[in-house]
Amino acid sequence: METTVSNFHYGAVTPVAAFLMACLGAALGLRCTTRAIRRDTNRIGWLALGAVSIGCGIWTMHFTAMAGFTIDGMSMKYDSVMTLLSLLVAIAVVAVGVLLVGFRGPGTAVLTAAGVFTGLGVAAMHYLGMAAMHTPGDLRYSYAIVALSILIAVVAATAALWAAVSIHGLWASFGASLIMGVAVTGMHYTGMAALDVPSGSHGAGTQSSASLLSFLLVMLAGPLAALVVSAVIVVFDGDVIMGSSERSTHPTTATHLHRPPADRNGPASYRGPRN
Repeated sequence: METTVSNFHYGAVTPVAAFLMACLGAALGLRCTTRAIRRDTNRIGWLALGAVSIGCGIWTMHFTAMAGFTIDGMSMKYDSVMTLLSLLVAIAVVAVGVLLVGFRGPGTAVLTAAGVFTGLGVAAMHYLGMAAMHTPGDLRYSYAIVALSILIAVVAATAALWAAVSIHGLWASFGASLIMGVAVTGMHYTGMAALDVPSGSHGAGTQSSASLLSFLLVMLAGPLAALVVSAVIVVFDGDVIMGSSERSTHPTTATHLHRPPADRNGPASYRGPRN
């Protein structure tokens, strides 16, 4: 008996929603990282907020997409501890990458190391999230497709970190976030394509479980709230939104541009009318 596996139980709703979550996290993360790099004030705080935004966006994308994943005739449930661990992994690996490029700059060696580490971490988050899913039957993976998904994750992470330190305009950041959304979502569905359920691996259950969907919605509530808070902070911080003006308002640049011209007789001051 053939086992039917579907990633689109609810049609286009889950992949579109997953893509939007990935784009939202990327957009917020890029703006926060830009704010941290272009201004010296509270750099760690902004980089941390950017890491949380990107990490929550990736994790929310994964489990939003998983809401549409079903195996015909097989029940599924998630280990809540391992599911939360996958969230922490997503945020932690993104934080390492963002902090590296945020403080060391976009040098080739730094960017490569940060991109590889973050990409491997994102892939680990994906497969850790899959390991949190318990089914009566065995789940197997095609190693070649798994390797491809890891490669996509590394490329996507490297591109994201490069964009975070290189793209400062508002609309350019939005364009980069769309590309990153495509890459991250593509990584997820490539990883899902590696999944193989052997014939006969059936267990008691239905194709779609209301309790499973309820569990996912509860788990998504926290990261979604974090994204909303991040969005509010970004919207109400003018320096984050107006990326085009950040070049001229960087502390070192601003000091240079607004320094009064040198006077051979000392600092400029009012000396009164000449006789």
